Order: sequence, then C-alpha cells, then structure tokens
Amino acid sequence: MKALPKGMIVPLITPFNEDESIDFEGYRKVIDHVIDKGIHGVLAAGSTGEYHTMTKEEHKSVIKKACEFVGGRVPVMAGISQTTARATIEFAKYAADCGATWGLVLPPYYQPTTRQGVYDFFKEIAENSPVGIVIYNNPLATGVELEPELLYELSLLENIVSVKDTSDQEHTCKVIALTKDVSDFTVITGYEHLMLPTFSVGGDGAFAIIMNLLPGEMVELYQLSVEQNDFAKAAELNRKYAKMYGMMEAEPYPGPVKAAMELIGLPGGPVRKPLTQPSEATRKAFAEELKKIGYSIK
Repeated sequence: MKALPKGMIVPLITPFNEDESIDFEGYRKVIDHVIDKGIHGVLAAGSTGEYHTMTKEEHKSVIKKACEFVGGRVPVMAGISQTTARATIEFAKYAADCGATWGLVLPPYYQPTTRQGVYDFFKEIAENSPVGIVIYNNPLATGVELEPELLYELSLLENIVSVKDTSDQEHTCKVIALTKDVSDFTVITGYEHLMLPTFSVGGDGAFAIIMNLLPGEMVELYQLSVEQNDFAKAAELNRKYAKMYGMMEAEPYPGPVKAAMELIGLPGGPVRKPLTQPSEATRKAFAEELKKIGYSIK
C-alpha cells in the first residue's frame, strides 16, 4: 500500500527576490525551519507557493528544489495541477523523478464538465501517475464543488490516496463519515479555523498557511488533539492563535504570512503580480500578535 498523507503538511511559500526571481536560498531556509520544528510533510508549488504566477519551467524547478532541500527528511507533495489529464500526468512523472511522494490535483474548472467528466479526469491521472494522487477540493477558488458522494467514489480508485478539503466543516464531516472505512484514503482540511474541528471528528491532518510561520505550534496542536486526545488543552492552544488564523487571508495570500515571517527573521519576500503586497496595517497587526506569544520582532 502506498504511503498516505496525514498530520500537519505545510503548503510552502515560495520566497521571491525584489525583482520577482525565485529566492532558492530563502526557500531552503523555510524548508529547514518547518522540518526542524517537526512538521510531518511539505507541499511544494501549491497555491500558497504561487505556482499560478510561474512559468512551467519555474514550477518544475520549485518542485525539484523542494525535493532536493528536503532530502528525504519528510515526504514531499507536489502541486501538479494542469488543465488536462495528459499534462497533469506529465507533471506527476516529473515530480516522481524528483522524489515526490504525492501530487495535488485540482478538478477541471473554468470550462465546466460533467460529474462523469470529473470522475474520468481523476481516474485517468491516478491510473497513469507514479505518485499518489491527492484531490484538491477548493470550490472558493475553482467554482467547482466536489460533492462528498463523488469524493467517496473517487476514494475507491487505486492510487487516489487523499483529499485536501478546503471547504466548509459540514462538507468535510460528510467526507470523513463516507470514507471512514476506506483504509487507503485520508481526509485533510485546508483551513486553519477548521483544523481542530476536523481532528475531533476523525480527520487525518491539515494544511494551513500559518504553518510556514508557526510550524512547531501547529504540530503541538496536532499532538494534543490527535495523538494525546486532550481536546481541552488543544482548544486552549487553538484560541491562542485563532486571531492569526483569520489574518492569513485578510489580504491576498500569501502576502500576509510572508510579511509575518519577515518580522521574525524568516525569508518571505514580495508576492508576484497580479497579487498585491500586504499593507502596513497587516504588518503591524502581525507584529502585535507575534509579540503576545513571545516572539521578538526584527
């Protein structure tokens, strides 16, 4: 059986220089930071990594460098979404050659297809991919909602190993209930505010932008809730960071988290256009919150 994604998986930012070139040395530092703090896996070239602003060559270089910098310390998931199954399979093979374990794939969007078309899209990719396929359900970004029943059907396909469910809690709870007996499939939330609720109903992990900034704190949240079953302490810890959860996407992300990372001496850099840079008000708000939890501001 293929390895299944679970635990806290950080959707890595991609640091850029002021001229918008990729800061690979900064990327290495971010990867070392999150791994040293105990994160369970990394996602390279996802939405938080601004893959949508990159050329295909840049996109591939970020996947390659992530695998190189991780060096087998934790599993790597690569963002491999393309507009066709054939192109996605090409990226899946490239990611596998680089050393990735999984590939994250959005459903077809922009030009809507049928329910059967979505099923066939993922089936074709899964059958021809050397990496395990993680479905990315993100209706806010794509305008496509993958219903829980469809996700259950997809979970039964060989080589589809997980879903990153960036949807509301009701949706995630239904997916968890439907797939609980599928032994080779995991359900992972994509929202900070829904991490603890997801863990409480049997979810397998989380992706969260804030993990770039506070990886150790988010791992502690997972340990308290999932590993120790101490939801009272987990809830107390969750309240401590709840305000910052909301700040992650108060302005176009990943600008806010990049600004916050720079405040504590981590590489962030600007976001690429057409995204806009975080405001001074956001920087000040993060500085205040980080000081409250004991960080020194640079």
